[in-house]
Amino acid sequence: MKASYRHISTPEDASFAIKEYCQPRFTNTFHFHHGYEVILIVKSSGHVYVGNKVMNYNEGEIFMFGQGLVHCFSNDNLSKNTPDVAHAIVVQFTADFMGKDFFESLELRKIKELLQQSAYGIKFSSAGPSLSALFFQFQPNQQMRNLILLLQVLEELCLRSSEGALLLTDDIRKIRFRESDSNKLGSIFNYVFENYHHNIDISSAASMACMSKAAFCRYFKRSTHKTFSQFVNEIRISHATKLLIGKEYNITDICYACGFDNVSYFNRQFKIHQGISPREYRKVFIERNTSTPFLRPAD
Repeated sequence: MKASYRHISTPEDASFAIKEYCQPRFTNTFHFHHGYEVILIVKSSGHVYVGNKVMNYNEGEIFMFGQGLVHCFSNDNLSKNTPDVAHAIVVQFTADFMGKDFFESLELRKIKELLQQSAYGIKFSSAGPSLSALFFQFQPNQQMRNLILLLQVLEELCLRSSEGALLLTDDIRKIRFRESDSNKLGSIFNYVFENYHHNIDISSAASMACMSKAAFCRYFKRSTHKTFSQFVNEIRISHATKLLIGKEYNITDICYACGFDNVSYFNRQFKIHQGISPREYRKVFIERNTSTPFLRPAD
């Protein structure tokens, strides 16, 4: 997979970067940084691909990515002509932005542990109003104040890391993306993200990658450590979990809305990915009476 490196560009009078994105869609490009990235999703929902895992993301969630961890956000099927449907505030910094040994001090040891965990990617399911408010206090030309705010954000994330946080990848040794690869899988992933609710033909995907079907299957498995059909089902099941926490659709409707054409197969795949059946998943969510759906730890 081609995963482009994105340099963390900082203002001349600052040691870290603060960026705000308000645009029709998040750009669907796979990239990584040689630093750390903390992202507040203010507005938008869809799928996020991290390392070799895919999952849902929603408004109000915070993601933290460590050095070299490939990631990509893809919106739900939104109109490209609708303004400001994707809104995020992003903070980026390098490991030594305050000096080589800054995070080695005893006072910052918890933050150091958080940075180490971010190598796997971290999802904080609910930022809460107090933490979200910190992101909105970042201001241009307020370098000292912004530094204090960044440390406050990291401190708050440390407090939330023991509860309400999910490590996104299970084995970073599997995740090795080469910049020298072609852009084959980038276009394939976008194709699946946008068409998972329709019939997806592996032959068409192979043609998009300019490969034979057999060669494409080998290439995809080698690059992602999963088969193409496993990846498609993963996207579909992640969408199904969103629909199951509502009451608008029954199980059969959700099955077809996610691109499956057989309810029995849908039930089997859902249990493989989530550990329980769709009906049990909905029941657990209702019993918990929470806005955070049941999450199965990464295998």
